[in-house]
Amino acid sequence: MNNEQAAQWMRQTAEKLVEHKDELSKLDQFVGDGDHGVNMERGFRAVVENLDDWKDLSLSQLMQKIGSALVSNVGGAAGPLYGTAFMRLGTAWTDVDQVDGPAWMSGMAKAVEGIAQRGKAQAGDGTLLDVWSPVAAILDENEPDWKKIEDAAQTGMEETESMVVKKGRGALLGEKSVGHLDPGAVSSFYLFQALAKTMDEGEG
Repeated sequence: MNNEQAAQWMRQTAEKLVEHKDELSKLDQFVGDGDHGVNMERGFRAVVENLDDWKDLSLSQLMQKIGSALVSNVGGAAGPLYGTAFMRLGTAWTDVDQVDGPAWMSGMAKAVEGIAQRGKAQAGDGTLLDVWSPVAAILDENEPDWKKIEDAAQTGMEETESMVVKKGRGALLGEKSVGHLDPGAVSSFYLFQALAKTMDEGEG
């Protein structure tokens, strides 16, 4: 992935979040504040509005800017979690012009570590980490198989429906949280679905 593809990834994600904004907020009505769709749409719209100003940045700097914009513009718990993930990608990709298999491995490992630390969560807690973690786990030294990435993200998202939520407001529901998809896991699936589409289409 180069800078142009990274920018296209953000545009594709923003389009998906506009399309699914109401769905995400409806999911969040049960386990959160009911505003996840609105927050995510606002955050990625802010990212897209700044992409022209960031076009000459290095890939590492671009990831840092995206992370900062998400922290500033996505409310609730999701902003710091998504923001941390992108900032960790930026840290991992210092001096990287083109993200290849090893760079994806190191970047995603750092992103997952950052989300876990920021959210004080682990895989199985019924959070967005249950999408990011399995995606990171299937990466290897080879160029990523984007269909497998998308499938891993979808499976991770779907599995949150059977989990007892252990973090955030949803944790107050205990066993009653079973049967509901985690909204952060769903938005993360759309993020990786957009990444797979972008990479399949080639350079943006």
